[in-house]
Amino acid sequence: MDLAIEFAKLLIPAALVLYAMYLTVNSFLKKEFQKNLLESRMKNNETVLPIRLQAYERISLFLERISPGNLVTRLNTQQYSAKEFQTLMIREIREEFNHNLSQQVYMSHELWESIKSTLEQYVSLINTTGAEMNEDAKGLDLAKKLFERMAEKNFNAFEQDLAQLKAEIQQLF
Repeated sequence: MDLAIEFAKLLIPAALVLYAMYLTVNSFLKKEFQKNLLESRMKNNETVLPIRLQAYERISLFLERISPGNLVTRLNTQQYSAKEFQTLMIREIREEFNHNLSQQVYMSHELWESIKSTLEQYVSLINTTGAEMNEDAKGLDLAKKLFERMAEKNFNAFEQDLAQLKAEIQQLF
């Protein structure tokens, strides 16, 4: 019996010391893990943030390039018929979109879906307006009719997308 008591006198303090060491080491390891995780995120942020900003810049440029005013000004040389101009605008929009397709990785799903929706609305508007044009209509006639339609429908999706893009960039800072 005395042996059991003596054994308990040695075992209980040793167990308490061992448990205290376990808690100390566990706490230290958790803090180190959190510190390393934070450092990793900081390094990742230093790498990813410039790439994300560059993606936002490219999408901003994309929206500007396919906006009706810029697209018509850039492409219309007065030599195209309305049908040729319609085809040229659609091709230009699709090429710009395909060129910037990879940028979706760096932005929110909602923003990317809004940009795609705007693109499709604009392509649809060009196609419906082009379908109404006479065979002898010029590209300039299509452009005028397109701007009239956009004014009638209060088509400002490009501005909304740019505002949403800017708001998303502001969240980064």
